[in-house]
Amino acid sequence: MVCDGWRDTTIGKQATLQRGIDITKANQRPGKIPVISSGGVSSYHDTSAVSGPGVILGRKGVVGSVYYVDSDYWPHDTTLWVKDFHGNDPRFVYYFFKSIAPRIARMDVGSANPTLNRNHVHPIRILWPSLSEQKAIAHILGTLDDKIELNQRMNETLEAMARAIFKSWFVDFDPVRRNVDRKNGKGAKGKANRTPPESHPFDHLFPDAFEDSELGKIPKGWQVDTLAQRASNIQYGFTQSATSDAVGPRFLRITDIRGGKVDWSSVPYCEIEDAELEKYRVKDGDIFVARTGASTGDNIYVVDPPEAVFASYLVRLQFESPGVARFVAEYMRSSDYFGHIEGAIGGSAQPNASAQTLAAATTAFPPDDVATAFYDLVRPADLKRAANARESDRLAAIRNALLPKLLSGDIHIREGESVQ
Repeated sequence: MVCDGWRDTTIGKQATLQRGIDITKANQRPGKIPVISSGGVSSYHDTSAVSGPGVILGRKGVVGSVYYVDSDYWPHDTTLWVKDFHGNDPRFVYYFFKSIAPRIARMDVGSANPTLNRNHVHPIRILWPSLSEQKAIAHILGTLDDKIELNQRMNETLEAMARAIFKSWFVDFDPVRRNVDRKNGKGAKGKANRTPPESHPFDHLFPDAFEDSELGKIPKGWQVDTLAQRASNIQYGFTQSATSDAVGPRFLRITDIRGGKVDWSSVPYCEIEDAELEKYRVKDGDIFVARTGASTGDNIYVVDPPEAVFASYLVRLQFESPGVARFVAEYMRSSDYFGHIEGAIGGSAQPNASAQTLAAATTAFPPDDVATAFYDLVRPADLKRAANARESDRLAAIRNALLPKLLSGDIHIREGESVQ
């Protein structure tokens, strides 16, 4: 059923599409203007080609992608961008194209490389609401997306804070250096005859001297070990087929890990016997590492997971101490760990690594009280990030359920009203 007030028209009469503007990496200069390609923001430039707000569609490569930008931008040649909104609400136009993205993706006219022709999009007949209803729909969906984006930005900030503490404590050894300076009567940055550096809350947990090791200078009393030497359990996952049907627990696979993160809402399910469930159950504090393919070595640290098990191409590392696990998790996101992986697999066309190889990386382990202090310090942020991710998943599910109904007129909403 379509509500009154919607008119029969074409896409071209409501949103005129224009091919993007070519720009090479060599021609780009450092700046804050996003260059948007068919895969999203690909780089930044110092000059815009189009004033925002803007709606951009993937034209070549990733057909069916849709992006919205508030600011001025540069639409890459691999895109189509809305040159004329014909008085329509830009954000509504974005949601409209999102709602028909699967249809657009099927309009591929390329051969080896997917391509979208704007002349095939413009004539498509559609039903179109009034401007007031456009604004109401955009407000409802935009509020959900704004909250999801806010959660994402907050999580990025919380993650950066944990990395900064890790770097200060375990890479730069700032507390040790302050203790050394105080012991030697030096001021900040080792300068003599200056006021001693200010004491930080956790400095008392660190030594006031360094010692030689195979890794170079490390805090006195710390131990150089491999991850395997410290792990309480190193385990391969199990082999099973994944399904989108909720027939059992979530089934974590290599493809679900992206840059140290996992979107649990997109992780499929699997069937598993009760006896196997406990053996492969994903637990808080687990670390999972990809052992094959292009993402070999990519890993995640799990906080407050849903009911889930893990697949055979992942390796689980567990540690008796939550503090040591959190320390290792941050270390395994460092360039040192990825350097170890690169050296282990070399330039193999089909990279893969055994559990022993993945856990053979060596680092300087702090005493348990230091690791525990680090865990206690970042644990609230870790839990907040997990809670934010779950909230965003719920909001995305609501948005995805509302999108087709609002854009088809099945749910009728005017500006100032709300969806019950």
